[in-house]
Amino acid sequence: MHRYRSHTCGELRAADVDTDVRLSGWLHNRRDLGGILFIDLRDHHGLVQLVARPGTQANEALSHLTKETVVRVDGKVMSRGAENVNPELPTGEIEIEVTEVEVLGGAEQIPFTINAEDGVNEERRLEYRFLDLRRERMHRNIMLRSAVISAMRQKMTALGFNELATPILSATSPEGARDFLVPSRLHAGKFYALPQAPQQFKQLLMIAGFDRYFQIAPCFRDEDARADRSPGEFYQLDMEMSFVEQEDVFQVIEKVMTELFEEFGNGRHVTSPFPRIPFREAMLKYGSDKPDLRSKLELVDVTDVFEGSEFKAFAGKHVRALAVPALQEQPRKFFDGLGDFAVEQGAKGLAWVRVGEGNALTGPIAKFLTEDNVKALTERLGLEPGHAMFFGAGEFDEVSKIMGAVRVEAAKRAGQFEENVFRFCWIVDFPMFEKNEDTGQIEFSHNPFSMPQGGLEALNTKDPLDILAWQYDIVCNGTELSSGAIRNHEPEVMYRAFEIAGYSNEEVEKEFGGMLRAFKFGAPPHGGIAPGVDRIVMLLADEPNIRETIAFPLNGNAQDLLMGAPSEVDDARLKELHLSLYKGAAKPTPYKPTK
Repeated sequence: MHRYRSHTCGELRAADVDTDVRLSGWLHNRRDLGGILFIDLRDHHGLVQLVARPGTQANEALSHLTKETVVRVDGKVMSRGAENVNPELPTGEIEIEVTEVEVLGGAEQIPFTINAEDGVNEERRLEYRFLDLRRERMHRNIMLRSAVISAMRQKMTALGFNELATPILSATSPEGARDFLVPSRLHAGKFYALPQAPQQFKQLLMIAGFDRYFQIAPCFRDEDARADRSPGEFYQLDMEMSFVEQEDVFQVIEKVMTELFEEFGNGRHVTSPFPRIPFREAMLKYGSDKPDLRSKLELVDVTDVFEGSEFKAFAGKHVRALAVPALQEQPRKFFDGLGDFAVEQGAKGLAWVRVGEGNALTGPIAKFLTEDNVKALTERLGLEPGHAMFFGAGEFDEVSKIMGAVRVEAAKRAGQFEENVFRFCWIVDFPMFEKNEDTGQIEFSHNPFSMPQGGLEALNTKDPLDILAWQYDIVCNGTELSSGAIRNHEPEVMYRAFEIAGYSNEEVEKEFGGMLRAFKFGAPPHGGIAPGVDRIVMLLADEPNIRETIAFPLNGNAQDLLMGAPSEVDDARLKELHLSLYKGAAKPTPYKPTK
């Protein structure tokens, strides 16, 4: 028999009764019923019940061991009997009567329970992440991640993509976030940067003629944590294709995403094909460029309805309205609760009216709406008795943010929200440029390497703020999974685009010389995208925080509490790297990306 096990803890069944077995695993739980010990033994594969009779060596040994001790046990598979079957366990029809026990790894008193979600705080969980990962939910999430990545590789390979690796040590990136820098020992005063994304390298692979590339790419960005963004590092399904237009990229990703979410989504429906929503339309209808389409409600721009209005709350402001049906029986506290929610999003309040019989309006602002206002709103929003209207007024971006959140929350509270579904969409037609409100400078609004719609002619003849780019985002249930683009592959277009954004030709050549040089030696049209692995798994696992799907994440302060990173470096190492430390700054300098 094998030194440690003849079977795993999850594979024994009723057909194995009377078989002599050897198992190894962790003591998950222990119960003493009249001197008879019942032990749950756990390994990667599952859980099985052990029985140790009174007066046996096994009973004596197991009665004194702490939970999470690693043991080897020998014994015989026994039937539990119909009355004792545990239908929640695959091994629930049998138990192992233990004859011999060997301790393989002792365990101190554990700092929190493994066999239950006991509400321990996240910092404690991350400090003892190796214990936290033993919990059923965390183990399941990490195995889901492994399966999803494996499926990604299979699907991309089947579609003719080749998995190619790109460098980890490279030059600084124009992605927009802070780089992680690595000092060079051999080149004093110079630094490598960890890649924010393989952007330039994957484009160079297309120029080199590899046609279809992908990798499960590690990316590094020194940015703050959010629920859907891990600080430090993340992984993405990075891909690029040659001789393609936007729709070619969409067809590949829609196929891969649909199959992934159908395979691992636990029966939740995947809506397909994915709708294409222009950026400006998304901002108007949904208040966001990452709309949650599970909400059946849409915002309507009614600014023109209130032009010249004497109602001061709306006069001279951008006004967005939200019509919600079937609210005739909702009490006043429904409206007050939604108003409180809007205030939490930054609003000063939430104006609303009800629509009654004959489309008569009642509510706090009904008296301020003229007959012409009511007529226009009725036609614009398709109002009927039982509807309610909610209004936001102010600057465009502010109203979009607040009313976008209200749109989703109102749908949830009013029964207008789809559950158990994955609703994808593409956001397309992003502006190529935007104006910095502080400086008035024209800047890139998205990826500077994107091809402008209309090419060089558009750059030379259009107002920069009217130029659209072949840029796109893929969104699922209100979560942005990735941005992508059809890339600019023409040197003249690149020079001109950067000139509009305030770069001289010399600056472009200094910052992006490798890419420019490649463009001048025959570059094919190409495009790609890179959906985030962490966010995909977060959605599939139905977890609210991305750290629940990563084996060893940093905490919200970008610290590894288990390994003690970041850590200090001794003077000898600093000298070797030609570094000295400056610790005098009382406050960190706010980060502002350079042009």
